[in-house]
Amino acid sequence: MTRPKLCRHLRFKPKANYFKPQGIPMYQLEEVILTKEEMEAIKLKDYDGLEQIEASEKMKTSQSTFQRILTSARIKIANSIVKGKALKIEE
Repeated sequence: MTRPKLCRHLRFKPKANYFKPQGIPMYQLEEVILTKEEMEAIKLKDYDGLEQIEASEKMKTSQSTFQRILTSARIKIANSIVKGKALKIEE
């Protein structure tokens, strides 16, 4: 039996939820999906410049869980940019 997923505190709602390479039709693109938690982690750490401990407190999660979410988000974003995939932010 898996542990129940805790409710994370998410405050950020992006203005756009889809990014894709210019000049490539949608039907030719693979999608990478960024979860709400991953988007929040990227915003708090990379955009707002918070330390992991402070960012994890804002998300009401442990620092190790925050690190896991952040690493997952960064891998997905890098994959999208390097391989020319569309990036969809979960609504």
